[in-house]
Amino acid sequence: MPHRRVAVTSPQTRLAHARKRLRARWRVPVLDPADAERAQRLFRVQRRRAAAAVGWLFALVLLLPLVFALWPRLDTLHLLGIPVSWLMVVLIPFPAMVFLAVWQLRRAEKPEDEE
Repeated sequence: MPHRRVAVTSPQTRLAHARKRLRARWRVPVLDPADAERAQRLFRVQRRRAAAAVGWLFALVLLLPLVFALWPRLDTLHLLGIPVSWLMVVLIPFPAMVFLAVWQLRRAEKPEDEE
């Protein structure tokens, strides 16, 4: 005799499925004119500051291959048995990206704290 399959769910799941959900469209909250102007001003300042961080990130990503092209000898130099070029790929970009992220976060929060 084949076994009959039974769906097992918790009581919370059954209650959640039984509830009717409102399918209303999400509306953008309306801000006071003063708050809207402040939000726009903060957005512009933070976007300008973010552009600088993104610029540094692109410089980091694009200049590293340029360094390898200008100094191919980095492949032949070894430090602890590992080519220096490989060490540069691991030890430069990731700490630099963490630094850029922290730097950008602090710069983005500063205008909010000043107001």
